[in-house]
Amino acid sequence: MSDPSVTGVVHLIEETKTYGSKGFRKRLVVLEQDKGSFTNFVPVEFTRDSCDSVDEMNEGDEVEITYRLNGRRWQKDANSEVRFFVNVEATSFRITGNGNSSEGMVERVSDANDAFDAAGEEDAPF
Repeated sequence: MSDPSVTGVVHLIEETKTYGSKGFRKRLVVLEQDKGSFTNFVPVEFTRDSCDSVDEMNEGDEVEITYRLNGRRWQKDANSEVRFFVNVEATSFRITGNGNSSEGMVERVSDANDAFDAAGEEDAPF
């Protein structure tokens, strides 16, 4: 089974934000999808070291982003309502088209483990 992916045109790229004392980093990229009768906007989060890989993306690029869904439960206190949140966290992406030209596909891998998977066993440096 392959990892889920989403495609669209890069609508917005936010600056990287840092949170907490350990320096957790997160960067939001919003994809735009034309669904005919409406436009769909899909926020995708890049975290940790993958924030830097977003520098290779530009607004207007057509991209395919492979992702994983992360969910969490939150409750302020024992008497408050329980809420659930879901995040779409990018694991890798590839640029499939450029808003200004029609370059070939360029794959960008967002973390070291994915880089080894993409390279294959014969390309490993050890």
